[in-house]
Amino acid sequence: ADYLDNGNNKMAIQQADKLLKKHKDLHCAKVLKAIGLQRTGKQDEAYALAQEVAALEPTDDNSLQALTILYREMHRPELVTKLYEAAVKKVPNSEEYHSHLFMAYARVGEYKKMQQAGMALYKIVPKNPYYFWSVMSLIMQSISAQDENLSKTMFLPLAERMVEKMVKEDKIEAEAEVELYYMILERLEKYKEALDVVRGKLGEKLTSELQSRENKCMAMYKKLCRWPECNALSRRLLLKNSDDWQFYITYFDSVFQLIDESWTPPPEEEHSLEGEVHYSIEQAVKFIEERITEESKNARPLRGPYLAKLELIRRLRYRGCNDEYKLGDPEELMFQYFKKFGDKPCCFTDLKVFVDLLPSSQYAKFISQLLEVIPLSAAAENEIALPADIKALQQHLCVVQLSRLLGIYHAMEKKEKLTVVQELMSRYRHGLEFGKSCLKTELQFSDYYCLLAVHLLLDLWLEGEEAAVWQCLTLLEEGLSHSPSNAQFKLLLIRIYCRLGAFEPVRELYSSLDAKHIQHDTIGYLLTRYAESLGHYTAASESCNFALRFFHSNQKDTSEYIIQAYKYGAFEKIPEFIAFRNRLNSSLHFAQVRTERMLLDLLLEANISTSLEESIKSMSLSPEEDDIPWKDLRDNRDLTVLFNWDPKDRDISEEHRKHSLEEETMWLRIRSLTLRLVSGLPTLSHTIQPKNSEKTAENGVSSKIDTIRSLLQQLEAAVDSGKKFLEQKIQYPVLGPPPTRMAGFFSNGSCQCQTSLFYLVSDIYELDTNGLEDSAEIQERIGNSFKSLVERLTDLFNKCKGDLIEVRDGTLKTHPNLLENLVFFVETISIALWVSSYCDSVLRPFKSNLQKKKKKKKESSVAMPPVFTHFLDYITELQTLTSNVIDHIKGLEKMLTELKLEELSLKDTLLLQEEKKFTKTVQGKVQSSYQHSVQEIGELLKKRLDTIKKLKI
Repeated sequence: ADYLDNGNNKMAIQQADKLLKKHKDLHCAKVLKAIGLQRTGKQDEAYALAQEVAALEPTDDNSLQALTILYREMHRPELVTKLYEAAVKKVPNSEEYHSHLFMAYARVGEYKKMQQAGMALYKIVPKNPYYFWSVMSLIMQSISAQDENLSKTMFLPLAERMVEKMVKEDKIEAEAEVELYYMILERLEKYKEALDVVRGKLGEKLTSELQSRENKCMAMYKKLCRWPECNALSRRLLLKNSDDWQFYITYFDSVFQLIDESWTPPPEEEHSLEGEVHYSIEQAVKFIEERITEESKNARPLRGPYLAKLELIRRLRYRGCNDEYKLGDPEELMFQYFKKFGDKPCCFTDLKVFVDLLPSSQYAKFISQLLEVIPLSAAAENEIALPADIKALQQHLCVVQLSRLLGIYHAMEKKEKLTVVQELMSRYRHGLEFGKSCLKTELQFSDYYCLLAVHLLLDLWLEGEEAAVWQCLTLLEEGLSHSPSNAQFKLLLIRIYCRLGAFEPVRELYSSLDAKHIQHDTIGYLLTRYAESLGHYTAASESCNFALRFFHSNQKDTSEYIIQAYKYGAFEKIPEFIAFRNRLNSSLHFAQVRTERMLLDLLLEANISTSLEESIKSMSLSPEEDDIPWKDLRDNRDLTVLFNWDPKDRDISEEHRKHSLEEETMWLRIRSLTLRLVSGLPTLSHTIQPKNSEKTAENGVSSKIDTIRSLLQQLEAAVDSGKKFLEQKIQYPVLGPPPTRMAGFFSNGSCQCQTSLFYLVSDIYELDTNGLEDSAEIQERIGNSFKSLVERLTDLFNKCKGDLIEVRDGTLKTHPNLLENLVFFVETISIALWVSSYCDSVLRPFKSNLQKKKKKKKESSVAMPPVFTHFLDYITELQTLTSNVIDHIKGLEKMLTELKLEELSLKDTLLLQEEKKFTKTVQGKVQSSYQHSVQEIGELLKKRLDTIKKLKI
């Protein structure tokens, strides 16, 4: 066992063998040997050994534990349940084995069996937790039931009765048990009963979370639309803590509900269960004013009351009745708020919510009013006024962010913008003084100045100013050198490098973000979208594996979380874990990465290192199977991960999100159908006696061609809807979701090539079943397809021609679309070769039959059917074309190697020495990344060329 712990698996196997020589029946040694075998990749031997031991139904702890470890490593948790079922039969009174059995069921989600195991445990050892494990398993059955009705009429009422029995017998002990009762009633929509539980004696047990009881009451009052109680309770809670924003919202919601219902308090008795109720605007105004007066006595200033006043003004304005309540002018209130809290980083986000209360004609005046109260001083007359301390810097930064949000910078001319960029960068560099003592992991106080400068440059770049994008990268790299853990700098660099087609620097940036857990799903798309499409195949494989590892391990992890939740009675967390698991299983990103990863593997391996058939088998791919949950696809991408200070009309909108999801789904459909069509090629392999139609049905091959034909129809439909979608010409904001590769796929002609290749498969199949005689028409059709394919592929190659980087008037211009087209070319030619292999497998037997006939008849005049010449010409042309592309790529490599970027300095920006250094770095990174892409694409094409040479029949 020690050897196994230290990872010395071979020694472990040897030691186990020694032991087994002496003691043949030492079960535990056998299992330890099996673990060693499993870890050295001998799965089958390990499994056979384990089954020998399992068949004996062991009941000793060591063997059971060791087998459990082995089965988990084999990802076969269902075998653990069989183990403990047998153990429990033999030792029926063991609390330990029963609870292991319960947990084993929990791992595989067998809720009904969990319910029974929980009750069996409770009968042996009447402890409350076991009883409630059983109750929880009923709730789980209700959650997982497909039939909503069954859940409401059977599982939940049964669970409710089980808990009520314990309540009547006064056996409820722990908070978790009350939580569970509440959960059942809430799911049964018995809100009144749930409220009584929380307000009653049982509710006193709800103590582990702050205001747990009040929050649950509030939730039920809302469900029951009991606005008086909502109001009174939120009012009471605000008296205790006047900074709790959620209660202000409930307070306002309820006041206006009561006004709309013309509610009045009942005479002579309490207003409500929760005490006094406010039911008029006057009361609300007075209440907020009192909160502000109270706050001013406080030692530590609180933001809540002041923001609540702005919120109330907003709501009154919306109802068209603001003026009569004299709450003050929002502009003045925001100004006062800034004076109080302007040096706090949250000041901007607080005010952002309320800027729409300002008329746009007041924007400039408002900004200059704020600037006047910031203590800035200039060293000389024509220099910019700088802050003397961090406080003043934060205030100034807040104003700059607000200027951007109010669109003041957007309205500027190009020249003005460049001046502002310079000013912001001076402020950024000056601000670094305040952060000299910062640790490497801390951010510099002035980082936002640098980000804002970059945003202005991005505006210029989108308006066609090519040099601006290089300056963006330069400034971000400079920022990162002072603030090496600033995630915003890294994310923005990732996006811009990718837009320029340079993937190499992105890998390091992304891995330094140290994405944790769920982030592989929420921001992983930044990486996986570009790796392959820019020709970095190795990196693409790595980033796909990285993402997939997270999704696969999440399956295992979630069941561990669920088990822990049972052990510690955190029942309300269990449905959350299940929902979390479902959310990840139906993640759009997961489906995309799975699909792209398999296409990539085929691209890198099929017919190079292994045959297409073996590759497909090792991925257990089959054309009939579609494992993507189309109906439940969840878009878990975080599209707002990049900070921005854009006004609403320039920011990412709900429309953008909707369109992006639609586009991603369409592209996924096209990719997944392509993958399934390719995986159908080996299934058509040559096993057919020509013209013998009864036999073909037996072989089941004829049904395979039907599958392929139906997939092809689906692909046509997917392509059509993709084209319709692109006609809308949707532009996402530059920091919004990156568009998919779909537009390029259509415009460069890859789509037409790939579709016609799959139609060709259908024709060749037909030739195979009809034979060579009387098939002149099919042969001609195939010949024409070959011709037009070569033309289309040549067109596609022409779209790859041109320089990747060119120098124009001292500015660099990159053409990443040429890279993307090259990558599509390699993919398309690979599919062409897989189809040609199929064609080859059909024609070879025909040819050898003809040659046999020739020998028999001893005459040389047996005419060769035209399809052979067609095929040979086609292969020769493919070979020539591929060689040409390889030469073109060599030319690109040479050009990139000889390109001297040092001599370039960006025009019309007065670069500092400091900046020159970073500009050089940035240009070098892009150049090196292109070299890397071109190299990898070239190498893959050379391997494909070897395949073509083998195809000459």
